[in-house]
Amino acid sequence: MIYLDNSATTMVDDRVLETFNKVCKNYPGNSNSLHSLGIKSKELEEYATEKISNLLGVKPSEIIYTSGASESNNTVLKGVASKYKNRGNHIITTPLEHSSVLETCKYLESKGFIIDYVKIKDNGLIDIEDLERLLTDNTILVSVAYVDSELGIRQDIDTISKIVKKHPKCYFHVDATQAIGKIKVDPTSIDFISMSAHKIFGLKGIGLLIKKDNNEKVPKNFVGVVPMNTKVLSLVVDNGVCTVDFSKEILSVTASMEEKMIEAIIYTLTSSEEVKSVIIKVENKVLERLPNSNQLLPNVLDRSYGINKDYDINNLYDLTKTTVYYSKLNDKEVYYVPVTKITNNNEDKISVIVSELKSSVLYQSNLNSYLNSKAELLDYKKEEDVMKLTFNDKIFYSMYDKNILEEVVYTIGKSVKDNYDVNEVVFYVGDEMITKY
Repeated sequence: MIYLDNSATTMVDDRVLETFNKVCKNYPGNSNSLHSLGIKSKELEEYATEKISNLLGVKPSEIIYTSGASESNNTVLKGVASKYKNRGNHIITTPLEHSSVLETCKYLESKGFIIDYVKIKDNGLIDIEDLERLLTDNTILVSVAYVDSELGIRQDIDTISKIVKKHPKCYFHVDATQAIGKIKVDPTSIDFISMSAHKIFGLKGIGLLIKKDNNEKVPKNFVGVVPMNTKVLSLVVDNGVCTVDFSKEILSVTASMEEKMIEAIIYTLTSSEEVKSVIIKVENKVLERLPNSNQLLPNVLDRSYGINKDYDINNLYDLTKTTVYYSKLNDKEVYYVPVTKITNNNEDKISVIVSELKSSVLYQSNLNSYLNSKAELLDYKKEEDVMKLTFNDKIFYSMYDKNILEEVVYTIGKSVKDNYDVNEVVFYVGDEMITKY
């Protein structure tokens, strides 16, 4: 038999099937588990993700695995609609889309969203003028398939993207299922990209969603300290300066949290190499004072804006700034928030980190640390880009499983990476390696 229906689905490549069988047999652990089999699976998952990211030209952190392009499409449409419905309720797509897009749009329409279908010209391409006419300040998403599954028509994604980007509150989603592996797909101008393995000789039931990092308009690192319902109206980076415009809800921050909130915003945004300083706006006006204390703020902020200062005011020499990450539970998700600790007692930064994290279960009643107060850092050693930490057994959450809480691993790991030039933090108890971050 000669198979000629590869646009619908492809046969699994023998090498793919062989690799799948090997992985199933040799990597049985859950990659989210902290035991040795889980860590082994996690390492393989990260290795594969990095290879995929290199092939697609995206960051590993921008890759989300799904059950297929249909789930990817559904996730983008419903996700953007749900998250940004207070920003607008208008979505634009085309009548040529896959049913996973068209049916989801019908569902959203029944929930009050306005769905417009851009006109198609006689040659099968989108009518660009009609797209420009349909776009408004109320539009939150434009969804277009790169290549038509029936006729193979390629849409001019670069031109469409430039038009969409004129509307900063609007996202651009491309269903690239029929394009990946056949033509080059440049992800730089697209916010979300859907694809599926079974179109390129992979297994059925495996898909991918690329979600560009700039889609998270309120970065997770400071969600926990920004008041609920706060919206980011715009976020623009120009010549190293990031201008972020919040909705007025940000002004409802409590007096005890207002300085921490500003620092968390600064630290999160400047964690990107391209951002050196930050301008904070509220409803398009520069935030000049803290909302409760009325304390003046510089118009342009950077990491020299420090809070939680703890040092001898009579001796301001040899100050050391140490960034310590705490966890924050918000809407059933754990976020990690950086706080600056300033000391002048010549204590090593790693000692400051451990001391701060185990000093109290609750930090300022908002930020949490789950490190056991009896946990002791016995030794630490930096070898090239790896930091090795040796603790006593009190760091275990469960002695039976020899398990360290994920929140403990993340808060210490993030803190160490922020203060030391390392790519990996390895946790030991005695001579036994337990986990790494």
